[in-house]
Amino acid sequence: MRILIAGGGIGGLTLALMLREKGIEGQVFEAAQDVRPLGVGINALPHSVRELAALGLLPRLDEIAIRTRQLTYANHLGQPIWSEPRGMHAGHDVPQFSIHRGRLHAMLWQAATERLGDKAPRTNRRLVGYAQDGKRVVARFRAGDGTETEEQGDALVGADGIHSTLRADLHPDDPGIRWNGIQMWRGALDWPAFDDGESMVIAGDAVAKLVLYPIAPGETPETRLTNWVIYARTGQPGEPPPKRENWSRLGNYEDFRHLVERLHLPFISLEAMIRATPEIFEYPMCDRDPLSWWTKNRVTLLGDAAHPMYPVGSNGASQAILDARCLTDLLASRPVPEALAAYEAERLPATAAVVRSNRIGGPERVIDVIAERAPAGFARIEDVATSQELEGIVRGYAQLAGFAVAKPA
Repeated sequence: MRILIAGGGIGGLTLALMLREKGIEGQVFEAAQDVRPLGVGINALPHSVRELAALGLLPRLDEIAIRTRQLTYANHLGQPIWSEPRGMHAGHDVPQFSIHRGRLHAMLWQAATERLGDKAPRTNRRLVGYAQDGKRVVARFRAGDGTETEEQGDALVGADGIHSTLRADLHPDDPGIRWNGIQMWRGALDWPAFDDGESMVIAGDAVAKLVLYPIAPGETPETRLTNWVIYARTGQPGEPPPKRENWSRLGNYEDFRHLVERLHLPFISLEAMIRATPEIFEYPMCDRDPLSWWTKNRVTLLGDAAHPMYPVGSNGASQAILDARCLTDLLASRPVPEALAAYEAERLPATAAVVRSNRIGGPERVIDVIAERAPAGFARIEDVATSQELEGIVRGYAQLAGFAVAKPA
């Protein structure tokens, strides 16, 4: 069996590595000529880390990431709303990792290059078309100089991101990128560790929010490579996004300084940290509407090509990894068309539910609830919301997205 994988991102590379473990060839074709460590911080949640650990990648993750100990939601004054342990500290059998997206991608690329030998990922191969019959798929890939090559396989998986070529071919009437009116600014820099150096904070009010967490060891024992994100509504849902979403468009501090000045957090000098950041990136918070189907005979979608979601709840990369595990196990046990149909039946409704939840704020809705009821802060959180109400939002999302701690039998 040979599986053609269009897209060498986190989902596509993980799929190729998992297929190899089952004795199936997975050939990755990446459009970019040079693979660069793009992006800033993301979180790999325990349900996805468990799959990477099964590939023997846990030691590599520990070299480049931080095992997240705790997550706290707070208001714009830094007053805690909800705090909970994460990863192994919460009872999971594997950690949650906070990590630089580019470093995770580079690690997976290196692992695929080492393990796949002459089937290693190929760059400068952009999917431009395909044809299929009852027994095979023939995909056409174009290099930067315009030359085209054809590749034959038993299936074609589109793991080519939010602007997926394969998705556009399968769904030519899909309305495309959906912007929710929220703009994001973010960066990362070596900075003195806050709290215990292993914790994550999401803080804000009804206007602006901050996401702050370490993603790698720092240059000294007292520092961490620290990821920050500021986001706020700058437009209306349904409007076209201001610019094409990508990982490398530079932003300007003056465009969002007024948002930073709303946040008064006692444990960190936020303005100083952001001003010291060497590169600030900006992009609109976008997703796409859930599809009614992903699969057409021997062709299917995976990861952001199938279900791009707003970056709340730390689920984008994690859900792509879960896609890869599901698809791999089914391909190893069933005929290809049957496997792809079963994969869609399992993963499409699960990921569509996460997309819809993220659109209303995911677990970060606890901040919105408190901001509405106590916009100037509070003396006691219990006077504003019950712990049961807050727990229902945060842990209800964990249950929905599949990373809730398993209850003892």
